[in-house]
Amino acid sequence: MDHSQAEKKSPWSSTIVKKAIMAVTGLIWIGFVTFHMYGNLKIFVGAEYFNAYAEGLRHLGAPLFGRLHLLTVMRSGLIVAIVLHVWSAISLTRQARAARTTRYAVTRRMEADYAAITMRYGGTMIALFLLYHLADLTWGVAAVSPDFIKHDAYANVLASFQSAPVVGFYMVALVALGLHLYHGTWSLFQTLGLLDRRTDLWVRRGALALAIVVVVGFAVVPLSVLFGYVT
Repeated sequence: MDHSQAEKKSPWSSTIVKKAIMAVTGLIWIGFVTFHMYGNLKIFVGAEYFNAYAEGLRHLGAPLFGRLHLLTVMRSGLIVAIVLHVWSAISLTRQARAARTTRYAVTRRMEADYAAITMRYGGTMIALFLLYHLADLTWGVAAVSPDFIKHDAYANVLASFQSAPVVGFYMVALVALGLHLYHGTWSLFQTLGLLDRRTDLWVRRGALALAIVVVVGFAVVPLSVLFGYVT
């Protein structure tokens, strides 16, 4: 069975469908990451306000939704989105490799976008970072966060980011996130057919601006704690 027959048999095998899934799920996570970054900045208002914000997330949609109900739905949606995003990325990579009839003796890395080259490794780093971040500041796993205090997000952030190695790991993960955001945002517009010679430069600039804002917005919190600006 050739490739065209496979696509007719199952719409899930279509590269167009998979790219559309990557675009939609990527957009969902871009929105989440941006709003999460904005929420983190509330730590500069003070412990009481930051803890009220963190607790307020658990009561989203009240009184229509009970405690954690809407938040759980949102978390479930994010999990589904990231699973589909990873699946489509791996599947598209395999299809691209299978479509190659010859391999180049020399890879033209200088002609490729640096962010595109590191998407796979950056995605792996982001996944590891996400698991650590949840274990550290959400689940309070004792092996990762022995000083975790339930319902005191402010104290937990301070306890975690007073460690230089932890902050260093966050900085490396943020670089990977920035590269992923930059290339992913640009690719999203390309997948949706919104790129041409006139818009390409502006989309790249917008994607770069978004990546910088998000990375700096996330980085300023652990760095401020580490250097004693937030206590």
